[in-house]
Amino acid sequence: MSQTNILLEAGTNELEIVEFYLDEQTNSPDEPAYRGYYGVNVAKVLEIIRMPKVTEMPEVQHPSVLGAFNLRNQIIPLVDLSMWLGKDRAGEEPPKVVVTEFNNVTTAFQVSGVNRIHRISWEEVEPPNKYVASLSNNSITGVVKMEGRIIFILDLERIVASMNPDLALKLDEAVDWDGNTGYRALIADDSGLIREMLKDLLQKAKFEVEAVNNGREAWDRIVELKTRGEEEGRPITDYVQVLVSDIEMPSMDGHNLCKRVKDDPALRKLPVILFSSLITDKLRHKGDSVGADDQISKPEVTYLARRALALIEAIDAE
Repeated sequence: MSQTNILLEAGTNELEIVEFYLDEQTNSPDEPAYRGYYGVNVAKVLEIIRMPKVTEMPEVQHPSVLGAFNLRNQIIPLVDLSMWLGKDRAGEEPPKVVVTEFNNVTTAFQVSGVNRIHRISWEEVEPPNKYVASLSNNSITGVVKMEGRIIFILDLERIVASMNPDLALKLDEAVDWDGNTGYRALIADDSGLIREMLKDLLQKAKFEVEAVNNGREAWDRIVELKTRGEEEGRPITDYVQVLVSDIEMPSMDGHNLCKRVKDDPALRKLPVILFSSLITDKLRHKGDSVGADDQISKPEVTYLARRALALIEAIDAE
């Protein structure tokens, strides 16, 4: 099964997920294996393959990394997803391997099997409660109820970043940020870890930062500021100078949020930067189509801060 050729129109607040499952041992040997259902954005999936021949990587410390394999002259690490989630894999069928690409990194994940692709609205994706999050090393970003079962949307970025410190968000401490006179940034990201790290790093770059959990909360806040501006006869950019948004978020995604801002005559001057692991050459056209002022791949926070300043200063100069 290769990646779908279906291209969703950007800004519709829809996504496609590949549904797969993990069979795990239960506490009793007499009980059948428990099957848990999971999903990942199709945009991150390169292909799904049979279990390849794997070579051990002795220098890798994390036990869930089974090794690496060669796929068309590319060496790809393979992560046992069951082991990462703390589950004992069951089942006698040969596992499947989901090959992914995000943050410009290719990683493969071993799963028990793959079901199908679903097209859904982000409004159908609910944030995980604290109990669900605690069961998965905080690796679940959304919950979808579908066809009598629950599908957990996995935060693959968190999994990969935990094994590769080079993918963590970071700010170049050598940069002089004194040119920033306290511009206000609104950031939207459904990952609590990313949200707090991004907030901290942008504050170090001299931004005043307000952070929200998803695109819906960001839109509600922008509408609130727009209403205030209309009452006071002031533009939106008097209250917030830049919007930084993730793309994948429950309730409302970043593309739909950006489209709403750019379609509104009172808001369209507000610079919008999409900051996501999905920013690739193949997918950049989606952000372009909804009017994003820039699109930056995680974890380039230093470039993000510089571009935010440049976009704000360009508006100030008008």
